[in-house]
Amino acid sequence: MRHVSLGILTLAALLGALPGAARAQNDAALIRSALSAAPPSVADAATVADHHGRILRQGTNGWVCLPDDPEAPNNSPMCLDAPWQVFMDAFMNKRTPSFNGVGFGYMLQGDFPVSNTDPFATGPTADNQWVADSGPHVMMIVADPTLLEGLSTDPGNGVPWVMWKGTPYAHVMIPAVARPR
Repeated sequence: MRHVSLGILTLAALLGALPGAARAQNDAALIRSALSAAPPSVADAATVADHHGRILRQGTNGWVCLPDDPEAPNNSPMCLDAPWQVFMDAFMNKRTPSFNGVGFGYMLQGDFPVSNTDPFATGPTADNQWVADSGPHVMMIVADPTLLEGLSTDPGNGVPWVMWKGTPYAHVMIPAVARPR
């Protein structure tokens, strides 16, 4: 979700060229992948979109689920509520997010490798605290970043921690144990 890779564009082009039955079968697999990111209480009524914004299934609860990006390491589908959707749009466009209240996102299959300190890092460095896989987790954003003061920034301590602290994209990572679907 962080970037549109050449592989994703190629996949999208291939999906567009598939005959109807093959595309429907592939869409069904994408929907299953996306819905595995959240508990059924969220996923069952969520909208599902591919990584290009094509709606695969219309939902009714305001959540949007995205399937795993096959070009990224690990299995990392996600489901995002309305504030997180605003947050991700700002992140993708390198703007400061503006939302009210609290927002939640689910990544119950885990995450792709990412820096814990630099939102735009593309690989590990000596000082960007690279996290190979944060495991199943819930993400929480708050409109007032001062509410994050005092929380750990250590992804290895087994308790919630702040990722990207000191940036406009700071959020809380809450470890979770996912049940298989």
